[in-house]
Order: sequence, then structure tokens, then C-alpha cells
Amino acid sequence: MTQTTVSVRMDAKDKKEFEEFCEMTGMNISVAFNMFVKAVLREQKLPFEVKTDPFYSSDNIERLKRSIAHANEGKLTIHNVTDDE
Repeated sequence: MTQTTVSVRMDAKDKKEFEEFCEMTGMNISVAFNMFVKAVLREQKLPFEVKTDPFYSSDNIERLKRSIAHANEGKLTIHNVTDDE
């Protein structure tokens, strides 16, 4: 089996925590990534659900833009929230 190197960029804190997780389970990052790749190839899908965040839907983005425009025009509505306990 010919091997190759893959380079992955990630947040340094995430890498440290992932390394610690891998160490606690008796493996290293390379083994964990190879397990991930083998699962993807075997299942022909990601081994977890990937879905969009509705916050970034086109309808919501347009609503946010309108709200920002109203705020910039000084057309703000202020709501008071009270705790009736």
C-alpha cells in the first residue's frame, strides 16, 4: 500500500483537544483520520449528519438587511422585557 501525506488546517485549540482525545483512546490523529476516511468510503457518506443553518437562509438574510436598514434610518422599535416572578 502506497501512502501519502494529507495536510489539514484547523484551530490550534481544537487540534490540542483532538490530540488529547485520541491519546485517551489509544490512537493518534493519523489513525483517527484514517478511520474517518475508511468509514466515508465504506458507507459512501459522511458518518454524521450535515445540514444547513436556517439562520443563513436567503429569507432570513433579507429580513436582517431590512432590519439593519431600519436601524440605520433611526426607525427602531424598542421592546421592554420584564420578569414577572
